[in-house]
Amino acid sequence: CPRRSRMGRLVVLAIAGLLVAAWAAEEGARKEEKPQDDPAAYENLYLDNYELPLDHYGDTVDLSSYEELYDYGDLAPRIEVGTLAPRSKAQEAPADPGTTAGTLELQPPSPSGPPVPPAPVTAGGPPGCRRCLCLGTSAYCDDAGLERVPPLPPHTAYLYARFNRIGHVRAADFAGLPQLKRIDLSSNSISRADADAFRLLPRLQELLLPGNRLTALPELPRSLVRLDARLNSIPSAGLRPDAFRDLTQLQFLHLSDNELDSIPVPLPQSLRSLHLQQNNNIRSLREDTFCDSRDHGHVRRALEDIRLDGNPINLSLFPDAYFCLPRLPTGRFH
Repeated sequence: CPRRSRMGRLVVLAIAGLLVAAWAAEEGARKEEKPQDDPAAYENLYLDNYELPLDHYGDTVDLSSYEELYDYGDLAPRIEVGTLAPRSKAQEAPADPGTTAGTLELQPPSPSGPPVPPAPVTAGGPPGCRRCLCLGTSAYCDDAGLERVPPLPPHTAYLYARFNRIGHVRAADFAGLPQLKRIDLSSNSISRADADAFRLLPRLQELLLPGNRLTALPELPRSLVRLDARLNSIPSAGLRPDAFRDLTQLQFLHLSDNELDSIPVPLPQSLRSLHLQQNNNIRSLREDTFCDSRDHGHVRRALEDIRLDGNPINLSLFPDAYFCLPRLPTGRFH
């Protein structure tokens, strides 16, 4: 009958509609059960300052306690991380106790001529450079556990041997190194230096010895431009008479944090910076310490940085000592 057929189709459609509705309800329930990100959970996580910009590094890290003790800015040549070739297996292998760095082994004879002895290979680089990194004319020996100045290639011009345990600088340590321009032995344990340890270096311009245990300075080469011997135990008696008179190229003389009781005179006319502050015991000045007392028209324009703060001297008691200077010394004037 047509009516029964029509009723059957309606029943089937109704059942199908109920099934669809039930499936839709189940999917909605699943979506509600799925966890979603809550923006409120990230409100307290501020990521804008996660990276520290170098422009404001000084505002974040307190650098006020760092002085000029270690100068890394002018190393020559500059080293960049990742530019050094890894050591070869031959360099990493332990040395044979029966051989030395100077031991040579002949190469097999070549058709073109007699065997040629190769240069000895050391772990630090070129021949004559042990326990250091030698690049070009610079030898980097910082924090290498050294107890004495190491052997260096003859063309070395810049030596950096800071943060070691060197206790004595011998005259032989720099023999055969006429190209040396800078020696940095900061923060070692040096208590003694031979009289000729540095004097025979004709091109030495910078000698850096801060943070050691020196009680006397050896003779210095006339080529010296900068001497830094801060943070030692040098008294006035530990300086040779007229120690700096003949250093006509000396511009920077830093002897703060020692045990000086007077200013070492005469000072060369080339001097620009004199630091004698902190922990010294300077109490008086001579009229000719800085100026020529016989020539009141003399002006010493180069010497514009004198530090005497931290000494028990009242600088206002010595007005005749400064008439030739472009600036008054830093220190106590009352």
